[in-house]
Amino acid sequence: MTPSRRTVLAGAAAAALSSSAQGQARVSNAATFSLNYAPHEGSFASRGDRIEQIAFAADQGFRAWEDNEARSRSVAEQDAMAKALQRRGMTMGVFVASMPKWSAFRPVFGSDDGAEREAFLADVRASVEVAKRLNAKHMTVVTGFVDHKVPMEIQTGRVIDLMRRAGDILAPHGLALVMEPLNTRTDHPNVYMRSFAAGYAVARGANSPAVKVLADCYHEQIQSGNLIRSLGMIWDEVGYIQFGDNPGRKEPGTGEVNFGNIVRFLRERRYRGVIGMEHGSSQAGRAGEERLIAAYRAIDAA
Repeated sequence: MTPSRRTVLAGAAAAALSSSAQGQARVSNAATFSLNYAPHEGSFASRGDRIEQIAFAADQGFRAWEDNEARSRSVAEQDAMAKALQRRGMTMGVFVASMPKWSAFRPVFGSDDGAEREAFLADVRASVEVAKRLNAKHMTVVTGFVDHKVPMEIQTGRVIDLMRRAGDILAPHGLALVMEPLNTRTDHPNVYMRSFAAGYAVARGANSPAVKVLADCYHEQIQSGNLIRSLGMIWDEVGYIQFGDNPGRKEPGTGEVNFGNIVRFLRERRYRGVIGMEHGSSQAGRAGEERLIAAYRAIDAA
């Protein structure tokens, strides 16, 4: 049957609309952020399960993902996440290799008891295959609590020795642990590593490419402030960065930190690593998710 002129015109209009829609989708998907901001499961909870959230994040222009709980997930779940990230060209950020028993204020790596140090090293060894499965390069560790019966200098020496041993495990695999300094003023009393400066000292002492600092801006703002100068002073030992505003640990723009200035600093330093979105959202549901995306658009445009 020979198509009528009306049919031809209708088909052309439909094709034009389809092309326009595809173009709009490409623009939306191509509007990638300039830095590797990494949401996590729950950042876009209304969009579905973990894999669907990864797909949604990629469609919004996010180029990375992090998952603190990844090590505790099944091999099948880890494989599925790795495949989803690979399909979308996204970088895997940190997962937690070893975490303290918060309610027990353990471990204490600087004490005289070596059992906790050996357990920590076992966690690091067990995390190697997880990292390979996820195509991750960094894993988070926390350096435990303070023993007030042991001089801090002794504790520091023991923590350095432990991190060096952990680095020896990871370095042959091209992996690195990132030590996270935590604040003692609001969230984590009595932790050993409580500032960027303390992390820098241990990383320098360990002297390993596999031992670096996780620079969490939320914790440092509470503990020490002066974020840009603090980042600059420890820059050679920074392995990973996380954002979270203070007070409240929500998205940028909800507190006192000027993340636009921090983003400019990171660009000046040509930072190409992942920036974990280690925070919640100030609003629930889709409105909160849209606000989260808008907050990162705003600082990325700074």
